[in-house]
Amino acid sequence: MEAAAEPLRSVRLLSRVLLFLSQCYILSGDGSLNLEHSQPLAQSIKDPGPTHTFTVVPRAAESTEIPPYMMKCPSNGLCSRLPADCIECATNVSCTYGKPVTFDCTVKPSVTCVDQDLKPQRNFIINMTCRFCWQLPETDYECSNSTTCMTVACPRQRYLANCTVRDHIHCLGNRTFLKLLYCNWTGGYKWSTALALSITLGGFGADRFYLGQWREGLGKLFSFGGLGIWTLIDVLLIGVGYVGPADGSLYI
Repeated sequence: MEAAAEPLRSVRLLSRVLLFLSQCYILSGDGSLNLEHSQPLAQSIKDPGPTHTFTVVPRAAESTEIPPYMMKCPSNGLCSRLPADCIECATNVSCTYGKPVTFDCTVKPSVTCVDQDLKPQRNFIINMTCRFCWQLPETDYECSNSTTCMTVACPRQRYLANCTVRDHIHCLGNRTFLKLLYCNWTGGYKWSTALALSITLGGFGADRFYLGQWREGLGKLFSFGGLGIWTLIDVLLIGVGYVGPADGSLYI
């Protein structure tokens, strides 16, 4: 009986040793099961199907552009003192010319202003004189200047100027208009200098050379001032302002 039990004990001991070694092998990681690779290769490769292309359309950017008139509109100032470009008024052209008139006005969008009590306000009234913008005095608007017309001419020349009303002046009609103005520009020539040259060196044509009149200056130079007669005449003409710069401008 003992001889028959001896092989059985050996088999049990060997099985325990093999079980212990297998557990150590699994715990070391070399024997861990990989489910991904345990699947058949034919099943791990899937058909991607048809390819779809998606176009991403960006959202329209919100408009943050500042209105041009905002450059002239101070924030939190009195509404009644805002420039005309910052407000909209319900004007009436049937008012009596030259008489005081009151109009209802509203500030334009994005414009902030207050009343006399420093409270936010959007609707207010303005007091003004009933007249169109082109009827304003010359001090209330600015006009373009011309450097091509002749200021020294008879009759005095005019030019068509583009005029714009100043910001804080209120009037009826268009704030930009055309107006005929007298030529009134200067090229930097001084009347006192021209007269002094005519009296002292007029016989050599210095006055005409100074005014840019080269042909007349050469004529006076080679004729010795027209034997003095031309010199005396030029002193008189420059003195009264009849002879001016060749570019047609006014004296300073």
